[in-house]
Amino acid sequence: PLMVAEFAVGRRSRTNNYRAFPTLGAKGPWKYVGFLCVLTGWLILCYYGVVQGWTIEYVVQAGTNGLAGKTAADYTADFSNFVSDPVKPLFYLVLSMALTLGVILMGVQKGIERASKVLMPLLFVFILVLVGCSITLPGAEEGIKFMLYPDFSKVTPATFLAAMGQAFFSLSIGMGCLCTYASYFPKEANLFGNALNIAGIDTMIAILSGLIIFPAAYAVGIEPGAGPSLVFITLPNVFYQAFGQWPWLAYAFSLMFYLLLAMAALTSAISLLEPPTLWIHEEFHIRRRYAAPIATAICVIVGVACSLSMGVWDGYKLFGMNLFDFFDFTTAKIMLPLGGLLTALFVGWKMNKKALLGEISNERKLPQPLIRLYYLLIKYLLPLAIVTIFLNELGLFGF
Repeated sequence: PLMVAEFAVGRRSRTNNYRAFPTLGAKGPWKYVGFLCVLTGWLILCYYGVVQGWTIEYVVQAGTNGLAGKTAADYTADFSNFVSDPVKPLFYLVLSMALTLGVILMGVQKGIERASKVLMPLLFVFILVLVGCSITLPGAEEGIKFMLYPDFSKVTPATFLAAMGQAFFSLSIGMGCLCTYASYFPKEANLFGNALNIAGIDTMIAILSGLIIFPAAYAVGIEPGAGPSLVFITLPNVFYQAFGQWPWLAYAFSLMFYLLLAMAALTSAISLLEPPTLWIHEEFHIRRRYAAPIATAICVIVGVACSLSMGVWDGYKLFGMNLFDFFDFTTAKIMLPLGGLLTALFVGWKMNKKALLGEISNERKLPQPLIRLYYLLIKYLLPLAIVTIFLNELGLFGF
């Protein structure tokens, strides 16, 4: 429902996320809801670009067979040494942002759309190949069982709250991306249909990714962790243990996985860079070819600080966190749910009801039965759900 709301705001306003809300009648503080979303995505990209750079380094490592012949302790030490290095991660940060900028500079159709048409199918093919390799490993069935067999004793209110919180990141809610892209939608686009397709494909890819990771980890007797420790420490160990008898297959598997990860990171970075680029372009009347480098340069400058905060600047803390973790906490725990909540409240309570219903029904050209139900969801249930996520993310429930 919130995705549809962002789509409706974007397509109805036909402008950048910051200007979209005033265009639809926002007054007072409501005028700045769009800018909050743009700023959130921008700040996420500042530290996400650092992680994107890590994926490129591991593509290089996999491609040069630098991950072979190491112990689990070696993988841990290598990753720790790399992220704390004062130079190498910065090189990859600049490289990753330069690749992202290159796509953005080519524009919506020639850049973003063309890149998506190539990268998305290629990602899907890579995923299918990796799934096939993973599920055929000896002992892989335990990983499949772990992933798919439900243990209802583990299901608590925190499970649902964590899932809803993850949806903000996974579906790019509250980052300005959806509203910005929707401003390019044709009038005949089915907003409900697009939202269902995106959510469905996102879920399918998540399940397939799990079928890569869990069977491979269990095949070599490693229980998968989370975050960087899983992707950059555990998985290289998994690949070379699982395919130890076939070194060429371990090499191909690891290279394909990190190429997949790097391409996924690039497509996400593209969607995060477009909103601030469009904001600078339209609000300051700066040509797109200059607006995109400005937005990128700011990301690189802040990204450098985030990267160094895990090494030589580790002693400088904000609320007990280094700069990288502080940006992660602030955007994920506060800004994303706040932007989503304010968007839901604006669409449900402030936006002209006739305009909203007309937008999501394509001016009554689409079937009507669920339109009224949607209005009740966006006005009452959705804000309540987001407030619950928000309070849980701040640790106020203690689930």
